[in-house]
Amino acid sequence: MHPTLQSLLARGPVITDGAWGTQMQSLGLPPGVHPDLWNLLHPDRVHEIAARYVAAGSRVILTNTFRSNRIALSSHGAEKTVQLNTTGVSISKQAAGGKAAVFASIGPSGKMLISGDVSEEELSAAFGEQARALAAAGADALLIETMTDLDEALIALRAAKPTGIPVIVSMVFDSGREKDRTMMGSTPEHVAAALADAGADAIGANCGFGIEDTLPVCARLKKATHLPVWVKPNAGLPAMIDGKIVYSTTPEEFALRAQMLREAGADFIGGCCGTTPDFVRALVASLRTAP
Repeated sequence: MHPTLQSLLARGPVITDGAWGTQMQSLGLPPGVHPDLWNLLHPDRVHEIAARYVAAGSRVILTNTFRSNRIALSSHGAEKTVQLNTTGVSISKQAAGGKAAVFASIGPSGKMLISGDVSEEELSAAFGEQARALAAAGADALLIETMTDLDEALIALRAAKPTGIPVIVSMVFDSGREKDRTMMGSTPEHVAAALADAGADAIGANCGFGIEDTLPVCARLKKATHLPVWVKPNAGLPAMIDGKIVYSTTPEEFALRAQMLREAGADFIGGCCGTTPDFVRALVASLRTAP
């Protein structure tokens, strides 16, 4: 295990942060605006989100760099790629203040390999550029997250490995009859083997439908690998109520079920869409008192 992860897990399980996108929307992010541009336009609001998670007890926080690869930025200013990533890490590190580690977020390109929208070479170049910028800015680790295509995840992983800092890869398992496959049909066992062979330092699952569907996926990942397991489920399924998107799971319900995630083998536990600093506070209280 990489020393950075080993040090964190020595007092494990490690509680990470919650959602960023829905938090930014609550602070006024308009529909259609690329969220990562807020690193330059509203760094104070991005800092506020990160600081709230640190205050709530997150031992790992992410960066507002999920879509800061030049492919995803193609219509928003690809020339800002390095600046957005560098600034994203700087904002989170300032908010962390040494109280939390900063794992830099790398999301998908938004293009499909299988349909020929993008080439492997283009993906590798884009992910490599982003990973180098994030590492140079001082990120403690890289998190390749919300990946639906294992091939794209592997390209991103291989492009990120030369930075020398830990690389975690987290997939979305929300397809198939049992909601236990990626969009491209990969099982937890297939994902675990492929990512471990390619040099991932930890693997996991995020987004999806909620803890209930993540539990069996977490257990299967843990059984299939010796690597630490990273899990960040959504706060249940969203519903539109009075014109607003509302998630079905409360912080208390989420935290209670998180104990089951821990029993299923999760080493890093946090939340994805719909989760807030209140969810992190509930996780801290719940997992602290768990046997």
